[in-house]
Amino acid sequence: MSTPESAVAASLRRLYFVRFAFAVVWAALVVATASSFGPLTVALLVLYPLFDVAAAIVDARSSKATGSALGLYVNIGVSLLAAVGIGIAASAGIPGVLRVWGLWAIVSGVVQLVVGVSRRKLGGQWAMILSGGISTLAGTSFILQAGQPGASLTNVAGYAVLGGIFFLVSALRLGRTAKVANVSAGTF
Repeated sequence: MSTPESAVAASLRRLYFVRFAFAVVWAALVVATASSFGPLTVALLVLYPLFDVAAAIVDARSSKATGSALGLYVNIGVSLLAAVGIGIAASAGIPGVLRVWGLWAIVSGVVQLVVGVSRRKLGGQWAMILSGGISTLAGTSFILQAGQPGASLTNVAGYAVLGGIFFLVSALRLGRTAKVANVSAGTF
């Protein structure tokens, strides 16, 4: 019989693998389309926080037992606001998008940091804690970059890939946690 923690770890592991794959594919599409900054690029930029909303909903449903769902609900609201804000800011061009993206990265990074700390007993969360901290720094750099000539979306794609790598590392670590929990509980 598996423990609630091992069930949450298994669910998070699957979700984190999906988040990794999405981030890599999304970043490649942004790099491929960013030079024209047309409707496709804007749609991709809005899609990223919407995907974050969907992932946070899945995460919250599976994480109620760990008490970390509140932070995820905050993240859902913040990411919905970011999607709307990015859609509106796109009319001002790349600098406007970078400002909204930066603010979103800061706030969601803080939330990710708090959720990661609250889940540290599950294991595999040091990558999420580190990712949350880096997200706040990256958000600040996006805001600063928005005021510079030649601002581009390339760093946003790099940010997504780095975040995806942190999800991959966490998924791999959670696999070890789930195995240890199952062995402790006598299930294989």
